[in-house]
Amino acid sequence: MKLYGYWRSSAAYRVRIALNLKQLSAEHISVHLVNNGGEQHFAAYHQLNPQHLVPTLVDKNADTELNLSQSLAIIEYLEEKYPQCPVLPNDAEQRAIVRSMAQAIACEIHPLDNLRVLQYLVNEMGVSEADKMRWYHHWIIVGFTALEQQLSQHSGRFCFGDSPTLADICLVPQVYNAKRFNVPLDDFPHIVRIYHECNQLAAFAAAAPEQQHDAS
Repeated sequence: MKLYGYWRSSAAYRVRIALNLKQLSAEHISVHLVNNGGEQHFAAYHQLNPQHLVPTLVDKNADTELNLSQSLAIIEYLEEKYPQCPVLPNDAEQRAIVRSMAQAIACEIHPLDNLRVLQYLVNEMGVSEADKMRWYHHWIIVGFTALEQQLSQHSGRFCFGDSPTLADICLVPQVYNAKRFNVPLDDFPHIVRIYHECNQLAAFAAAAPEQQHDAS
């Protein structure tokens, strides 16, 4: 397998965690989202991912080569093809709860605060850096407020019970970004506790942005 990503990409960070939890190896190929106008826009990468986003997973066997984008789709694929060390519960209702928490992060919080949205606010709409940060903080806090309530009902050691799941895989990169941009987290004790609990695990620690070969 090959994983095309970027050290600070939250979505690529998720897939790195999932690969590590499942003890799967992949060649990590850097697609720098800032240098040279953004390497995700290069023609060669466009052939792999027409959305010009990371990550892209390439899984090749003797008969086929799969090019797959979107981090949650990639992780669900890994879950189905490589079921060892599962990141979703066996029970259908429990899986739905975990997916609900994961999608609250990946589909509601992250898209409003990712790099291309922030760049558009500043470069195309003339939003000031201060107002950009107000936007960023607002959507993190709105999302985390709802997630904190879910965690109060379902968390154990991790987001759902006492084993890491897809929800934790999504949570840790989002908290990493919130801390990077100084979002106050005092009102989210479950989120902060689970973030630190996850980072005690080697699978999460090794996936951290600063541990990647393209970190700069």
